[in-house]
Formats: sequence, structure tokens, C-alpha cells
Amino acid sequence: MTIKKHVKTGLSALALSISLNALAAEDPIKVGILHSLSGTMAISESTLKDTLLMLIEKQNAEGGVLGRQLEPVVVDPASNWPLFAEKARELLAKEEVDVIFGNWTSVSRKSVLPVVEELNGLLFYPVQYEGEESSENVFYTGAAPNQQAIPAVDYLMNEIGVERWVLAGTDYVYPRTTNKILETYLKSHGVAEEDIMINYTPFGHSNWQSIVADIKAFGSEGKKTAVVSTINGDANVPFYRELGNQGIDASDIPVVAFSVGEQELSGIDTAPLVGHLAAWNYFMSVEGDANYEFIDAWVDYTGNEEAVTNDPMEAHFIGFNMWVDAVEKAGTADVDAVKDAIIGVTVPNLTGGYATMMPNHHITKPVLIGEIQDNGQFEVVWETPSTVAGDAWSDFLPGSMDLISDWRKPLACGNYNVVTHSCGGAEEPAE
Repeated sequence: MTIKKHVKTGLSALALSISLNALAAEDPIKVGILHSLSGTMAISESTLKDTLLMLIEKQNAEGGVLGRQLEPVVVDPASNWPLFAEKARELLAKEEVDVIFGNWTSVSRKSVLPVVEELNGLLFYPVQYEGEESSENVFYTGAAPNQQAIPAVDYLMNEIGVERWVLAGTDYVYPRTTNKILETYLKSHGVAEEDIMINYTPFGHSNWQSIVADIKAFGSEGKKTAVVSTINGDANVPFYRELGNQGIDASDIPVVAFSVGEQELSGIDTAPLVGHLAAWNYFMSVEGDANYEFIDAWVDYTGNEEAVTNDPMEAHFIGFNMWVDAVEKAGTADVDAVKDAIIGVTVPNLTGGYATMMPNHHITKPVLIGEIQDNGQFEVVWETPSTVAGDAWSDFLPGSMDLISDWRKPLACGNYNVVTHSCGGAEEPAE
């Protein structure tokens, strides 16, 4: 009787374990989507929300991840930077999402950063940014300055012969830090201080008449002049319109933008802007089967034959596929396991090559310079011969040039000083 009782109890426990495991396997993996669907940044971010919903739908149709369906959890931080932190906390603490894809501006990312670190979440950030940051909980799939801003300036300097520089940006951390890097870089290449004009405007700025007039005057002093634009959001529409109104032609003062892509141009008449430039790591006009397939899927998903794709969409495409591969590699969606598994993961990009997640949580990317066409698309006029690995810390700022980021064990440090051999001021590297 005792033996039979133990056998029966053991079988019951085994059955319960199998039942619980089966139930767990059926639970969805929750994917947080943290993008502004209202406010000044909705012009750019709403599309990224839809991109993720499309990617999730496709992944679920293919069986999900680890045999589990993906469940999107969408919130709207409404272009309100403190609200980004609240919504991130809601996603992690209340909704218990396994990963977050989101943010556009650096100020919103800075707002979210302490939350994802405190609650040990994962954030995939898809937009170009200023660098000078490395978090164990963030994966930066947009461009660092050495993957966009520096190559763009090199192109203007070496290919077009630009000697005077207007650094025009929205007044927040990304433009200010990027322009600090660019100002230092330009001066190291012999550009005089009087040949650099810096201007900042608030989010949503609409009255550009006097600023564009100042730019026009600055560029009329006999030296080839260009505008390097870190203007973000819907302020770009009146900015470009005013360029046209004042007859600023790309052959006279070219503008190279870091935050204007196909989505932003779809809302304005681009005829006066033909010849102005943008620096990205992807353009919709890139030829190749991978890109054509993505565009077709996007058009089908939106039901809009005129729908456009852009660089941050590709960054989410890459980041999402990297996360899926890392989860499958780890055999779990557990955050710590995914963080370890994702370093070295390589997936196709949309320009015909591959992207690899580096130990500093940045990815490898090609750099492309595109020229605006009258149909709102870009013609690629220059590109790097191979992909470029993103730098977390700039080589051109005194406080950063000696720092590296490497999240692999045993170093596991985001700001390791190669001169003092210390991590974040510690005596020895973190073990």
C-alpha cells in the first residue's frame, strides 16, 4: 500500500508539473511598445508602433517564439518626457512585459533609463542618438555619432568643400551633445570658431523666418556653407517650407538632416528641397530583395500604396529580429538570459548586408548619404564601403575618448577607462 501510495503521489506531481509547464508554454510573451501616438513626435513615432505590430503579427503567424505567441502592449506617452517614465514603469511593473521597443528623442530615453535599470527591463532604442551612454538594459539599434554625424560632416567637407557650418537643432540633449561633438571635430580639422553658427529652437517651433534669414546671411560671406540639422519632429515641416520661401537652394547652402526621412517628407511639397541631404543607415530607395520584401509587407499591412518606410523602421526590424534570435538562443525570454545571449547575434539588415550586436550594445551599420528627390524619396549619393560599429563613447570629447563599453563577463562595464583600468571610477574592473 505504501509503495502504491508513493507511486500515485509521484505520478500526480509529475502530471501537475507537466500541466504547469504546458500552461507556461501557452502564456504569451508580452512585448511593450512605448511610442508617442500624440503630440509633436507623433509624426515620427506612430509609424514605429505600427511597424512593431506588423513584425509581431508576422512572427505569430510563423508560430511565435519558443512556441508562444507574442502579445503587444501599446501605451501612448504623448510626447511628454516624464510620462515616458511612468508608461515604462506601467509596462514593466503592471503589465510585466518581457521587452520594450520604444522612444524617439534622447530626452525620452533618458527619462526611461532609470526605470528599466531599476526594474531590470530590456529597451530597444531605434533612433540615432548622441552617444555618451551605455546601459546594460538598453540596446541601441539607431546610429551613434560615428555612424551618422561624423561621416556626414566628412562627406560635406571632403566631397562638397564646405568651410562654414550651421549646426541647427531642437533644444534638447541629442542635438546639444551631437553638436558639441561636431564642434570639437570641426575645430580639430582647422575650422575657425567664427565659421561655426549654432542655433537651437524648442520642440514644435513654427516661426522660422528670422532664423532662416540668419542662415542665408551667414552663408553669403564667400565660403561654402552647409546646415547640419538635428531638428526633430514636426518643426521640420515649417523649417523646410521657409527654406523654399527664402529661395535657399541646395546648390548654395545644402542641408544635411539627421532626423528627416521619408515619413517626414511625405507631409510636405519636396520640390523646393530637391538636392538637400540626409544621413541615415537605410533609405527606402535602396535596391535589394530584402528591402523590396519589407516594403511590400508594409504596404500590405497598412493598405496604403503610398506608404513609405524609413531608417528607424529598419532599426526596429533589426532589433526585433535580434531579440527573437536571442530568446530562442537562450531558450527563455528571461531578461538576464537574453542580455547574455544577444551579444554577437547577427541578422540581415534591409540594405543587403548584416547587422551584429556588439559587446557595447550597439550594432554594426552602413552609413548612407541620400539626396532628396522631387517624389519625396532619397537617391543615395555616398555610402561607406562596409558596415561601421557604433561607439558608445565619442573619440572626440576629452571625457570620453578613453572610455569603452563591454557588457561581456567578466568585464561587464559600460564605461571602462582604458588608461586608469577602472570601471566607473572603481579601482578594478567589475567582476
